[in-house]
Amino acid sequence: MRRLPVYLVLDVSGSMHGEPIEAVRNGMQMLASTLRTDPYALETAYLSVIVFDEKARQVVPLTELTAFQPPTIEAGSTTSLGDALRVTKDCIAREVQKTTAEAKGDWKPLVFLMTDGQPTDDWEKGWAEFRTVKTGMVIACAAGPNANTTVLKQITEAVVSLDTADSSTIGAFFKWVSASISTSSQKVDLTKSESSNISELPPPPPQISLV
Repeated sequence: MRRLPVYLVLDVSGSMHGEPIEAVRNGMQMLASTLRTDPYALETAYLSVIVFDEKARQVVPLTELTAFQPPTIEAGSTTSLGDALRVTKDCIAREVQKTTAEAKGDWKPLVFLMTDGQPTDDWEKGWAEFRTVKTGMVIACAAGPNANTTVLKQITEAVVSLDTADSSTIGAFFKWVSASISTSSQKVDLTKSESSNISELPPPPPQISLV
């Protein structure tokens, strides 16, 4: 079976303390519950969670939906975006099955990256590493007014922004991510082709604007 790997790469720096980090926890719970009601997602979608503050780490390896448990996350300190991109590259290289002469590998992974601040490390070095692996769509979310959309636009063309990083807005983002994974799962199952452009995903709700 060809899996659709989904990597959630989440900023847990100090500025996410309080309501934003609580909203991310609730968002992951809601996302998993919603996707479990979708037969296409149940069959193909596998989730992984990578978090980053002063360093990045994978807190949930690539896991099938039925077994996925949202991790316990706490807000830390700085925003090591470059390290997050490097760790994501390492995880994709290790976990995503490549196509061989004998068998089709996994679908290209979807990556949802959410950050609320400025990178505090060498993000370009991490970005150079990240580009060495094949991904499907990479969608970056600038959560709140302090996120650097200029940096995110250099990482991917698909950038969305949230005016605020509060519970209702972050909740809306996770609902949209959930709908996007459902759409992508259905597309690979029915048409054997991947979503390659943000226009192929469900339109974002009013709280989320395309950059």
